[in-house]
Amino acid sequence: MKNFITKKRSPLPLPLALLSAAMLSLQACDETSQPLISPEAPSPTMELTPNSVARTLSGIPFSLAQVREVWDGVNASSANGYDEEYTFEDMFSSPGSGVGDKLLSTRASHGYSAPFHELISSHLAGSATTRSSESGLDLSSSGLRIYWPYSEDWDQVSMPAITFCPEVALESNVAFLREELPGGQWIVKQLLVDEAYAREHPVWVIGWSDDAGAMTPQMLEKLRPEEVCTRTATNFKTLKLKEFKAHVQYDPWLSGGAEFFIKCGSLKAFTATVASDLSKYTPEITDLMIKVKRKQVMTSLRYNTVLVPEWSPQLSECVFLIHEDDGGKSTTWKASGEVKIKSKAYGFSVELPYHRNDDIVWRGKLSSNYFEKNNGVANRYGDVSITFVFN
Repeated sequence: MKNFITKKRSPLPLPLALLSAAMLSLQACDETSQPLISPEAPSPTMELTPNSVARTLSGIPFSLAQVREVWDGVNASSANGYDEEYTFEDMFSSPGSGVGDKLLSTRASHGYSAPFHELISSHLAGSATTRSSESGLDLSSSGLRIYWPYSEDWDQVSMPAITFCPEVALESNVAFLREELPGGQWIVKQLLVDEAYAREHPVWVIGWSDDAGAMTPQMLEKLRPEEVCTRTATNFKTLKLKEFKAHVQYDPWLSGGAEFFIKCGSLKAFTATVASDLSKYTPEITDLMIKVKRKQVMTSLRYNTVLVPEWSPQLSECVFLIHEDDGGKSTTWKASGEVKIKSKAYGFSVELPYHRNDDIVWRGKLSSNYFEKNNGVANRYGDVSITFVFN
């Protein structure tokens, strides 16, 4: 899971003690008696922090048109294998696009009549308390995102409560919800939201986008659809990851779904007649991220992703690592696989990267005999189950 304490992107503007006191106060109140924030009141100075951006967005008079734009972006990111997220970079550069669309060259404006970024820019330009340097351009390059858990269940009419991902792990947090009064006036209601609330009502969580640069199985399939595997020799086999199931959810709900990194180190198309031939080969590492949404825990996710495209009869085993991203200093796991040359075993070294704070789900060596015996069969690897195909 994400390490909230060591992540130092920016200070938390609201002191934790005050936040805890606010929560206790809110819990003691009926939801209808929550304090109201007048929409006519000046907006606080917007800093590029999740807390400040959440408060600023709640003061902008957006409508269902902008909510649908965010929903489009969230769905686009999800289709590419990423979290249910809409980054501010995408909002400003190509409204309605998702994470991964730029790499796929599929970013095209949806032709929104009132793009969300225009409302934000107009609001910031008209705010006397917003410093001139803190423009929409700053927000677009901030690395912040709107995360929308359980977005697929949105009823298309409810307005979202807006909260933020704090730097400490919390099960509930203060949120802001725009509501229209019978007389047509809009107010902003403050309430406490938790994951149970997010399952039943739309919630936007402002936080940092961390995994946009990772390669997902969906992105790999779209970028290289032809990689069904053209093998140079008929006696080579292909190792694929067919299904993946997470049995637990590692991250607190405010930080998003779990991201499992799958790393496999091997020697592609290895053929050798003497030991010195080993020097001609450099280990290849397949590095993929599988994002598991909150709703997808205990659900088998179907993929057909190539891990080793050309597994030769001389490759005895590969090195395999699964870790759940949690940040921290970069390090590596140094391991060795095995090949056989004229029935004699030789080792090859592999260094698989990960972060020191990551949760190691499983690591070890998997042999060709193991894959043949368990071809198409789901097996448990720590907190996940994987089905490999080897043929």
